[in-house]
Amino acid sequence: MAKTSTTTQGLRAAIERSGYYPALVAEAVEAAVGGEPVRSYLVHQETTFDQNEVRRHVTVLVLTANRFIVSHTDEQAADSTSPAPYATTSTESVKLGRISSIVVSRVVANPESYTPGTLPREIVLTIGWGAVSRIDLEPAACGDPDCEADHGYTGSSTADDLSLRVSEAGDGPETVRQALAFAQALSEATADPR
Repeated sequence: MAKTSTTTQGLRAAIERSGYYPALVAEAVEAAVGGEPVRSYLVHQETTFDQNEVRRHVTVLVLTANRFIVSHTDEQAADSTSPAPYATTSTESVKLGRISSIVVSRVVANPESYTPGTLPREIVLTIGWGAVSRIDLEPAACGDPDCEADHGYTGSSTADDLSLRVSEAGDGPETVRQALAFAQALSEATADPR
């Protein structure tokens, strides 16, 4: 990463603040970004409970002039394949032209008295670029309650490559703001006719 960019430095600082294997995460993200300037970013750490274990996961989203970069890092306990705990880091670089869908779902309290600019309680950011699709099928039916004919199936296909939930209570208001800013920057970048 270019060390002269304020946004790039902010990304590195956010990775370090997360405290989640910052050297490992930063190296993976820097390798994926290469020399491109960072336009926007989001660092999101998530803790999950898996039976008797606490597992951490960090997702780093980066927007450059040409690409959307996703990095995931997970930690794993020692197991039969590794006598020591280990972490797995993956990065994916997606050309901006491949992004087909950006959905921002906002949850607001007391919608009847909502004031524009008020921070949502939580947001769910869903980004699709065609790598993963979910198909939901159900038996089709007609309007006749006595009909016993087989009407086949009906359903929908949804692009669901990445879905990220950020909440004010769990992640803090600054992370919600950062997620909204990233979503807006990504939407604007994918709408650019270049």
